[in-house]
Amino acid sequence: MTPAPDPRTAPEAGAATKSSPLRGLALRWDTAVGVLVIAVLVTGLGTTEGFGSAENLAFAFNDIAEVALIALPMTLLVVAGQVDLSVASMLGLGSALTGALWEAGWAFELIVPVVLLAGVAGGLLNGWLVTRVGLPSLAVTIGTLALYRGLASVALGSDAVTDFPQVYADWAVDTTTVPGTFLTYPVLLFAVMAVVTAVVLHATGFGRSLFAIGAQEEAAYFAGVRVRRIKLLLFVVTGLVSAFAGVVFTLRYGSARADNGLGFEMLVIASVLLGGVDFDGGRGTLFGAVAGVLLIGLLKNLLTLNDVANEVQVIVTGLLLVASVLTPRVVAAVVERRHRRAPKPPAPQS
Repeated sequence: MTPAPDPRTAPEAGAATKSSPLRGLALRWDTAVGVLVIAVLVTGLGTTEGFGSAENLAFAFNDIAEVALIALPMTLLVVAGQVDLSVASMLGLGSALTGALWEAGWAFELIVPVVLLAGVAGGLLNGWLVTRVGLPSLAVTIGTLALYRGLASVALGSDAVTDFPQVYADWAVDTTTVPGTFLTYPVLLFAVMAVVTAVVLHATGFGRSLFAIGAQEEAAYFAGVRVRRIKLLLFVVTGLVSAFAGVVFTLRYGSARADNGLGFEMLVIASVLLGGVDFDGGRGTLFGAVAGVLLIGLLKNLLTLNDVANEVQVIVTGLLLVASVLTPRVVAAVVERRHRRAPKPPAPQS
């Protein structure tokens, strides 16, 4: 009888089930996205006045702060072979709850924990339907996407609530930066969370378990990985961060609305996949996901400064998403075909 694989080495074994050309391509794809980020920076500095100013860079990075925050747990989720399309609706629900409770006279310090608990509850619902009922995450989160947006409308209706405490509002806007830098406090928070997430994903047993689950879930289960518990936890963390992003979004714009963050799920998923994280799971790096976020944010800012219409920006984001999914597979297929056609070395003679 063949012994069950050690869960500590299961990710490596699971990763081997992916073709070696595809695995090598993942690393080159991460590098390519990083090079594209540098290329956009150089292009903007050379062609667009004001692009490289501290004020514009602070605005550009802060403008994608919520997308960047949500992309961190989404990366872990996709590596494990799952996806959450309800993140933007949870952001909207977090914003609506913030506005409704503030209008009802609650202290802001009490509102934030309640919003975070709502995010945990939403993540628990997603995770329970996926891990206990056995429904696919894509179908579940399409349903809860509509559910959470509907709850946001129930909580706040079509109203907009403003006039939040100035001390918190100042924390989120792009005009308030960390002394001596052009980084805003939400971006600094993202940077700290990105470091923590990178350590968890790439330097802990928990991270190796995520790769094992995404590469071959059944093998990971028989290796002793608590598959259902881990996936449930990932959905909870994603819901929690999405709700918190709703608070940040509300403070940044100074307005709580039920439709805040509409369409953000596409930006989050595009950033993660653009960074080389495999939608089928089991492969990817946090560096790639962060590079994907930066690429989309800087490109969006550059197009805006050049008066490119928002509709065109959406088209560009869609094309990047298609390219991020299609290109690695096409190149890997070509490499694998060449590998199969290459003449095999003669067998050693005895």
